Amino acid sequence: MADGVDQSRRDFCLKMATGLAGVVIAPTFVCDAFAGKSEQPYIREARYYKKLDGKNIQCQLCPKSCIVSPGQRGYCRVRENRDGVYHTLVYGRLCTINLDPIEKKPLFHFLPGTTAVSVATAGCNVQCKFCQNWNIAQVKPEDIPFEYLSPEALVSLTKSQQSPTIAFTYNEPTIFIEYILDTAALAKQRGVHSVMISNGFIQKQPLLDLCKVLSAYKVDFKAFSEKFYSEVVSGSMKPVLDTMVRIKEQGVWLEIVNLVIPTQNDDRNSLRELSRWVVNNLGTDTPVHFTRFYPHYQMNNLPPTPTRTLETAYEIAREAGIQYVYIGNVPPNKKENTYCPYCGSLLIERAGFSVISNKIVDGKCSVCQAKIPGIWR
Repeated sequence: MADGVDQSRRDFCLKMATGLAGVVIAPTFVCDAFAGKSEQPYIREARYYKKLDGKNIQCQLCPKSCIVSPGQRGYCRVRENRDGVYHTLVYGRLCTINLDPIEKKPLFHFLPGTTAVSVATAGCNVQCKFCQNWNIAQVKPEDIPFEYLSPEALVSLTKSQQSPTIAFTYNEPTIFIEYILDTAALAKQRGVHSVMISNGFIQKQPLLDLCKVLSAYKVDFKAFSEKFYSEVVSGSMKPVLDTMVRIKEQGVWLEIVNLVIPTQNDDRNSLRELSRWVVNNLGTDTPVHFTRFYPHYQMNNLPPTPTRTLETAYEIAREAGIQYVYIGNVPPNKKENTYCPYCGSLLIERAGFSVISNKIVDGKCSVCQAKIPGIWR
């Protein structure tokens, strides 16, 4: 599950105005009420579309492949056809800027114990009924306050915070890909990592372009079920499976999260199918996180996931051969630690988003010297 935004929209507006939203930012706060007075640098021609007859366009960013008439927007609400030219409305139009532990993403095999400057815009290309960030993901960009930051400003901000990473997260970053590509390329030149916390619902070429500039990609895999994807997510599963295979092929670090929802995707067969697919297509060294569901958005009628259900998922994944399996969104437990799969030594001890100890040295187990996959420095 994508990491949650910690403040309400109203709190964000107030905090940003005073420079207190997660990281200290010079208070050049902009609300949409005043946006018309600016040059609107956040509106740019979009990438990944083709022109059709009658000034219609077809988006080629995500598998929905929206056909958009002049004056209309795609499903994501943030890409608009203006007289036959497709535009992004959210280039650097950030509604959330926080300094988070990298463990919150969660990325457990990527620079443990460090932070990431985490940013988001409005919009999403699916509509999960359990979305925890619906107040930014399921709205139009003009419906919420924002701060414009150029790629140069975001990279400089990250450097000033002595953070090694920028995380594109909270909503679905695919929908602001133009900003990610420019920012991540600049960040890479300046020695800053970029990671994406995504649903993986993206077409091949945009994904390959992202893989050239990203250091890590965490995919929120919803369920091993096309029915679930169709009815609960308003998406489809096959493109997400293809995305994960391509990320692995491109050599970008990949971790997977599966939010386990009672009565929806928690049956043993689905969990077993998911685990076997990971082993056969991504390898046993791909970390898989099973996280606890809490009632939210349009699924307030369901209870939180029982801890025992998560433990069952953990056991099924381990039996399938996955070497690094984790449980999340529950009180501190031993199954959020990293253990050497060869000698069993405790390598990284965690408590929530905090790293208590880290015994991985130069990417290896400090006891048996086995290589532990990940990005460690």
